[in-house]
Amino acid sequence: MSDRTRTRLLNALKASGPQTAADLSTGLDVTPVAVRQHLDGLLAEDLVEFEDVKGGVGRPKRVWSLSPEGHARFPDNHSVLILGLLEGMKDLFGQEGVDRLIAHRQEAAHQAYSKELERATSLGQRLEILAELRSREGYMASVEEEDEGGYLLIENHCSICAAATACQGFCHSEMLLFQELLGPDVTLTRAEHLLSGGRRCVYRIQEAR
Repeated sequence: MSDRTRTRLLNALKASGPQTAADLSTGLDVTPVAVRQHLDGLLAEDLVEFEDVKGGVGRPKRVWSLSPEGHARFPDNHSVLILGLLEGMKDLFGQEGVDRLIAHRQEAAHQAYSKELERATSLGQRLEILAELRSREGYMASVEEEDEGGYLLIENHCSICAAATACQGFCHSEMLLFQELLGPDVTLTRAEHLLSGGRRCVYRIQEAR
């Protein structure tokens, strides 16, 4: 199996969620036969799984997704070390110490992101730059424009999932960070949340009218 095609398949299922072999073939520009062969290989390694979904007419569609083992292939920023450090900080400095750490991280990110966002002239440009910055940090971020207006900022992977699981303050801090960066004339709500059972984190952003 081509390692490159294998990696592209795993990334596509991580980024876009469950898909049929035909969808993957179109998106990756790989023949349907090759995609099915690769998926069978990944299935044998327990990295993917499938569900046969009944439609209105014809045979059920086979929809592929990452298995828990497949999700585990994506890095989590040394989760064991992070959890140990957070527990140690809480033991030494209490919850106030953890809160100060989160605030310090938020301020540092605000300064770094703000400098990059200076060149943007519209909300759409700001979001595209923000998604690029977040992707560099491992969040697999992208932006989608909604038909009814507004945008979705999508993060398909959480680089700090272990820390956020241990302390929900990290998630709250990132919401505050995005709101500060995008400005008071923008409303931001969370549409999906990885730690609440979602497949990814999605933020809905709209300009105030």
